[in-house]
Amino acid sequence: MRELLEKGQRVVMVPHDFKNANKGIITEVMPDGFTLQLDYEPIGILRSNYCEFYTQTPHGMLFFTSYMKEMNDKTLKISSPAKHKFLQRRQYTRIKFVEDTEISADFISHKIKTLDISAGGMKFVTSENLDIEKTYYITLNLSKQQSIECMYSSIRVEKNDDKTYTHSGRFEFKSNIDKMILIQYCTKRAIEIRNK
Repeated sequence: MRELLEKGQRVVMVPHDFKNANKGIITEVMPDGFTLQLDYEPIGILRSNYCEFYTQTPHGMLFFTSYMKEMNDKTLKISSPAKHKFLQRRQYTRIKFVEDTEISADFISHKIKTLDISAGGMKFVTSENLDIEKTYYITLNLSKQQSIECMYSSIRVEKNDDKTYTHSGRFEFKSNIDKMILIQYCTKRAIEIRNK
């Protein structure tokens, strides 16, 4: 595990209450763990309570769980995890997500059907010829209790034989919490699907 972590590496840390998610930089890697300098105050992060960690490596997105051993202001000592997983080679885990929803721009809504999502963006199909120069607002309902809001910009569009259009594009988040919620949601769903 030590060879996968290095000084200067960016890490997302998600405690049990995802609203207290944080991120930071590894400042030191030791045989029994690593030191993480957080960007924000460590609210809701308790000693010996397991948290989820995500970091990008040359081998793909690395995921592991571990706990904090010591805290000094925004500097945390994290125990070396027993296990880790590579989620995929993409920067963000992409999952199948088929839902009828809407996107809007300039107070006009457009019906779409999402095909897949990740924290980086989504793919969807629509019968409307959307303006790809515009930025659209979307609410993604991940469950009955959980939804996120973000902006969407198209990168690629394909016209299909059935006169529909398939769009692929990226998300922009107003709230970092929404992005972390989506990272966690996609990661958990990918693990659930793999374990079926």
